[in-house]
Amino acid sequence: MRELSRLRDRIDEIDGEILSLLKKRVDLAVEIGALKRKKGLPVRDEGREEDVYTRLSEKAKALGIPISDMKSIYREIIGMCTAVQSLQTEETGKKKVAAEIGVRKFGKTTAVAFQGEVGAYSEQAVLLYFGPTASAKPCKSLRAVFEMVEKGESEFGVVPIENSLEGSVNETYDLLMDSSLQVSGEINLRIVHCLIANRETQLNDVKVVYSHPQALAQCRRFLESLNCEVVSTYDTAGSVKMVKERRLVDSAAIASERAAEVYGMKVLKRAIEDSLNNYTRFFVLSRYDASPSGRDKTSIIFSVKHLPGTLFSALQEFAVRSINLTKIESRPTRQNPWEYNFYLDFEGHREEVACKEALEGLRKKSTFVKVLGSYPRAS
Repeated sequence: MRELSRLRDRIDEIDGEILSLLKKRVDLAVEIGALKRKKGLPVRDEGREEDVYTRLSEKAKALGIPISDMKSIYREIIGMCTAVQSLQTEETGKKKVAAEIGVRKFGKTTAVAFQGEVGAYSEQAVLLYFGPTASAKPCKSLRAVFEMVEKGESEFGVVPIENSLEGSVNETYDLLMDSSLQVSGEINLRIVHCLIANRETQLNDVKVVYSHPQALAQCRRFLESLNCEVVSTYDTAGSVKMVKERRLVDSAAIASERAAEVYGMKVLKRAIEDSLNNYTRFFVLSRYDASPSGRDKTSIIFSVKHLPGTLFSALQEFAVRSINLTKIESRPTRQNPWEYNFYLDFEGHREEVACKEALEGLRKKSTFVKVLGSYPRAS
């Protein structure tokens, strides 16, 4: 018992040292926050956070610490430091992290709705954007996400809008058309797919793979090499949950590494996607306008008469003012066959003079214009 007490005393000493080091890290975060305010920089720096994870992954590996455990711990640490910087921004009379999320309401514990089960990529986007203190609320469908925010049951919603490999999420565009919600932010999330199974399952045992259709499509080459049956489901993390609950030892699911952590499952193989340039862009939805941050984008929907040159004339409003268009896409109006609405993203905030003039000019040349929102550009 003496030896046990001695070891526990040593652990208590180390815990005290860890807390002292955390205090030093928070103090440095406060200094960094002050510099960011002076330079008008956003609170969150996703690129910096990824650098931290990459650098510490090598260190963790060398020390024999599981990388997933290291990431879980540092999500909390980074979230704590970011929260301190955010509170600083509030106390100095700024618009409450407006430069970061561009909204007028932001609670200490933020309720954020997303589509899918816990461990889904959408939940990962929520935690990346709002930090680990966010209260992520899973929904069965994208429509349910919109409804939760519209009814005030959730402060924000996070929904996928496009994938760099598979293209746009049409359902999200259609819901935006009918909703009064504002787009108040965007997130670019690197998608790393993992093959996940029960702990007793080996790679050569896998006969069936479950996942969302997009995830299956993004891992086509790997699945062909595995020579297995593929089954579409409504969610990536939901597939992991199902494989676990049904105890399917000859099956696996494609989802994020976080999903494996959440459900206590085993990663059979990491990074099985066909392309490393696999990113999903998410919109942050809210009931409030976004304030200018100095690094904004604006998303709109518009339609023009079905006549020669009308689209060209409409887009000229942006060209003559040197406003850069980052995306344009057409979707059926659902009213008349072969007539389309155009979804357009451009650089700048709708309150900026040039953007305001371009939108006024566009309204004169269009039959319909709806501004979905102006918001800070994602890193």
